[in-house]
Amino acid sequence: MKLSLFGRLAMALFASLALGLGMTACEGGTIGYMWVLGQQYNQIAGFKIDDYSGNLTNVQGSPFSSNGAMPVSLVIKPGGRFVYVINQGTGGSANGAGAGQNIAVYSVGGDGVLTFQQSYQSLGYISQWAQFDSTGTYLYVLDEYAPSCGGTGTSGNTCLFNGPNTDGNGAITVFSSDSTTGRLSLVTNAQTQINGVNTPFWEVGPNPFMMKTLAGCLFTANKGNQSISPYTIGSGGQLSFTTTQTFFTGTGNMTSINGSGSLLYLTDANSNTINGYTVGSSCALATVNGGNTANITGTSNPTYTYIDSTNKYLYVLNQSSTSTTTTTPYSSISAFTINTTNNELQPISGAPYPVGSGPVCMAEDPTNQYFYISNHNDGTITGKFFNPATGQFSTLSRGSTFNAVGELSCLAISGTIY
Repeated sequence: MKLSLFGRLAMALFASLALGLGMTACEGGTIGYMWVLGQQYNQIAGFKIDDYSGNLTNVQGSPFSSNGAMPVSLVIKPGGRFVYVINQGTGGSANGAGAGQNIAVYSVGGDGVLTFQQSYQSLGYISQWAQFDSTGTYLYVLDEYAPSCGGTGTSGNTCLFNGPNTDGNGAITVFSSDSTTGRLSLVTNAQTQINGVNTPFWEVGPNPFMMKTLAGCLFTANKGNQSISPYTIGSGGQLSFTTTQTFFTGTGNMTSINGSGSLLYLTDANSNTINGYTVGSSCALATVNGGNTANITGTSNPTYTYIDSTNKYLYVLNQSSTSTTTTTPYSSISAFTINTTNNELQPISGAPYPVGSGPVCMAEDPTNQYFYISNHNDGTITGKFFNPATGQFSTLSRGSTFNAVGELSCLAISGTIY
């Protein structure tokens, strides 16, 4: 059957629109952009997420340089127009910063293309993590070692923060992020002074490695003494150490901190447990009903937790297995339902789910259809189809493993860019 001129024109127009939207006969439009850090080559892999299948395709120009060394953390400013990459640097220690330590800022262009803008320096040494406040105005950068007053300037009372402290404590550097340009401006600590000068950082517990902003609070996980440093977030991005003071977790090997709403979760690799807390007044932490929850049988070495956008399910990434049988994956995802009445965790049938080797980070797409996990050891991303009614995972229709850029650290996903 021959098509009329009108029919041929209509088909050509549809094909043109499909190409413009990144669609094929078996694909939908792009529902989000993903950026994944690769430590091996100091790169950022960029992907488009397909609505129909959850399939990942490369953003034009990907991979992008991290413009630093050893990228460990990244955050997206609300609105999706700017991406901030935390480069830890190489060769750093308690004696000083490593080469390539910085905060690299990128603008996000059409089709998810990253363009490097400029880099900034945090005040501490060996960067670990970054978080925005709830408004996306203030960026908090966590360093393993705080600076000390290593000397004075020409005025005689100005500290030269040119070396790490001697007590092993870490530091948070705070920046305000411009809504139009994404540029960062340092926020000075209005409460703490050294030699009569306000410090440009906030000190936290020893050897911090991760933090979470939650319920108007900021919590750092400190490996040095298995503690949490709680701060309230005030006007102007200022942090105030709470009256509840340092919270000692009692964990043997704390490996992650995360949460949502008023719930905060830690993972303890020594006991293979998930420790849950509710956040109360003045950022006080109270253990959830039932106490610590044992991880799913056969799993071990939990390294990351994630709560889905509906706050109904908790997922735990595990890097090891206690079982030598093929029925339990070596690296896996544990899955739990969060009881809405008492916040207890209940294992979800079918878990644990297999992932690539050495999972380290997890995120979901903006439409709540797909989850993605970055795997450090094999440099892959694992994609999962998400059932919001049960919290269960299944494989994607066109394959669930995607190659990235080697020795992955964290990933982040943005939806609509505005």
